Amino acid sequence: MTNSSRPRILLIGTGDTKADELLFMQRCINLAGGETVMMDISVLGDPSYEAQHDKHAVAAAAGTTIEAVIASGDENSSMTLMARGASRLTRQLCEEGKVDAMIAIGGTMGTDLALDVALALPLGFPKLIVSTIAFSHLIPPERVAADLMMILWAGGLYGLNGACKAVLSQACGAIIGAARGAIRPRPERPIIALTSLGKSCLSYMVELKPELEARGYEVVVFHTTGMGGRAMESIASQHGFAAVLDLSLQEVANQLMGSVVNSGSDRLMNAGRSGIPQIVAPGAIDMVDFPAWLPVPAELADRPFHAHNRLLASATSKPDDRRRIARAIAAKLSETTAPVAFVLPAGGIQQWDQDGEPLHDPDGLAAFVEEVRAAIRPPVELHEIKDHINGKGFVATVLAIFDRWVAAGVVPAGKVAVEQT
Repeated sequence: MTNSSRPRILLIGTGDTKADELLFMQRCINLAGGETVMMDISVLGDPSYEAQHDKHAVAAAAGTTIEAVIASGDENSSMTLMARGASRLTRQLCEEGKVDAMIAIGGTMGTDLALDVALALPLGFPKLIVSTIAFSHLIPPERVAADLMMILWAGGLYGLNGACKAVLSQACGAIIGAARGAIRPRPERPIIALTSLGKSCLSYMVELKPELEARGYEVVVFHTTGMGGRAMESIASQHGFAAVLDLSLQEVANQLMGSVVNSGSDRLMNAGRSGIPQIVAPGAIDMVDFPAWLPVPAELADRPFHAHNRLLASATSKPDDRRRIARAIAAKLSETTAPVAFVLPAGGIQQWDQDGEPLHDPDGLAAFVEEVRAAIRPPVELHEIKDHINGKGFVATVLAIFDRWVAAGVVPAGKVAVEQT
């Protein structure tokens, strides 16, 4: 910020229908010590105020005119074009250092646009959406930026009221605080992404993380319970990692099995599309998650079951489903533009699949292992080991591949010297 005491907040909304709310938010931001930069995303009407970035500027950023937007077909096509322009214009303002944070308000229409804007912004740039559908399953995981903040817009329809003011004022205070306090990532060491599922189910990170740090890397661990994998994919799509150790793929299995605990259809795709080398393993792909506060899904009712807590429970998938999951993983990896190594621990893929544990299913594991052997094809490297995924042999195999890639220049060398100064 040019003046840290007065952060510049980009405020986005449809000024023709929500002028009262937007002007109230402008007053809240100004009273909290910020400066408001207004972006109007109206299509048919005009706001009662003058926006620094009006609808004509937004349309121009999309490579079109507001007249062409109106003539594009319907409200969906019109707002899709405005979303393209708002995303490009916001990204430009961010890169030029002209704004310090973004806040947007909307119902389904405004939220649809604001989600695109948030995805266009880098990690660490504060972004908040006030939405009538915050936390709703209407929002698919792949639309959610890694560090997006959302608040439910209670009373957010047709004018100001006490509930609406309470929410909007909180949101404005939150974005001012975020703009003042946010620390943008400026890593001194190459960043390695590492996926896991807690520490009780998959424990390899306990050994892997310090080993990688000792080699001069910053390690960012993502908890693969839906939004964790989504965050990793979002950062990977922005070329945010030197390498990805994607060793917990439960979200891929969940998405294929219809579970709500998933990260979207592009899970396991963005690192490869961005040319980031990956070491991949099938951690916990045998488990299908569902909300513990709902009945066990009928198709899983006869399967081994584990309740993790009052929010999350898991049941094992059937052997045929695991074969389908193996083929889907292989298909995703076949599209990569960078080196990939797949480590297959034939001794087991999560803590509770071992003999005597509640999710022990040797036939299902054998089916998955057999299908992986058939489905994984060069140039993807297949490394099958006898160990369990939580065993020392698994960690040693992953590190051996990683070290070989560093020596070959596939992964940039770590910066150990930084830790010594």
